[in-house]
Amino acid sequence: MKMQEVRQKAKALGLKDTFGLSKAALIKKIQRAEGNFDCFGTAVDYCDQFQCCFREDCLTPNKS
Repeated sequence: MKMQEVRQKAKALGLKDTFGLSKAALIKKIQRAEGNFDCFGTAVDYCDQFQCCFREDCLTPNKS
């Protein structure tokens, strides 16, 4: 998910104070707002949070 999409999701949730946050920090804030664990980027090979909309991005290695 691109940063613009993450920002739109945060805005839709009514989140404030998001300026200057990294993508990972903003996603964690969104996860908390949605009632999920704020675990983005911490899973190793497996994630049991099947309803999280960031699950695929979280488990996909960073392609630099």
